[in-house]
Amino acid sequence: MAGGAQAEVVEALPGGFAVRHVVEINVPADKVYAALLEPSKWWNPEHSWSGDAANLTLDARAGGCYCEALPKGGMIEHMRVVAVQPNEVLRLFGGLGPLQFTGASGFWNLTLKATDSGTSLTATYDVGGYAKGGLDKWAEPVDKVLAEQYGRLKAHVEAGK
Repeated sequence: MAGGAQAEVVEALPGGFAVRHVVEINVPADKVYAALLEPSKWWNPEHSWSGDAANLTLDARAGGCYCEALPKGGMIEHMRVVAVQPNEVLRLFGGLGPLQFTGASGFWNLTLKATDSGTSLTATYDVGGYAKGGLDKWAEPVDKVLAEQYGRLKAHVEAGK
């Protein structure tokens, strides 16, 4: 990731992996937080089941759903919200994308901190469980997909959309 961002696979083992991203965003935390709650405006539709990011919703309350409506009816729960502290923390649990076809899931933790130039977003996704062939093989692809999404979030919120 370019432009004030750091990304890394922290650990990759057959039983799980951890990825971490730090993104510097040149707007206040309340604006970044508000944008996080509207993934339909910044998530790449190529990384959705429906092919249309407009179908993504995030209900920011404990027990809320990060869900996606399907075009022919039905719904997919990507993750469940487990912690919300407006403008500071959003934490979700579940398996993103094809991890849903495995016995793996994880915590996606998004933490916002005010900086002199705006906001520092630290995002971690710690995944554990079982996947045929080992979860270590999933670390790099998941890291790349998430890096792309954080870049899109940054561009979206800095553009003031």
